[in-house]
This record gives sequence, C-alpha cells and structure tokens, in this order.
Amino acid sequence: MPKSKVRKKTDSPARASVSAPSRALAPSPTWYPIVMAVVLLLGLAYLVVYYLTSSGTSPHIPIMAGLHAWNFAIGFGVMLLGLIMAVRWR
Repeated sequence: MPKSKVRKKTDSPARASVSAPSRALAPSPTWYPIVMAVVLLLGLAYLVVYYLTSSGTSPHIPIMAGLHAWNFAIGFGVMLLGLIMAVRWR
C-alpha cells in the first residue's frame, strides 16, 4: 500500500493572529492594592455605620436617614467597585 503524501500547512492570516504571542500585561502600580483595600473598607464601613445609626436609640445621620434602603445599594456598590478592582489587580 503506498504512503500518503505529507501536506504542508499554510499559515492563513486568521491562524497567524491566534498563534501570535499577545502583549504581556504590565503589573499594577504599588498604590493600586492600597486603594482597592480602602474602597472595600469604605463600603463595609458605610454599611456598618448605617446599621448602627438606623437603630432606635442611636442618633440618625440626616443624609443616611433620607436615603432609607438606598443605603444598601450605596454600600454594596462601593464594595462591588473594590471587587472589580481586585479582579483587575495584577
């Protein structure tokens, strides 16, 4: 039985772009994890302050009292921003 001929693979433009090494991503600056931690802690502190001041015996903070349940959205939104920063940290 005769052997089959070995075909030479041609590099198509689409294939060349996939196999080309991508640009290495630069590491994050040194201040980035510090800002990330501060943003996460600010969101947590906002929620803690809201819980402590929303009880009947504590004095209310006027801005927080007017926002009612939106305080949760603000606190978790700030924490979500910190989480997004954590994912992008290199």
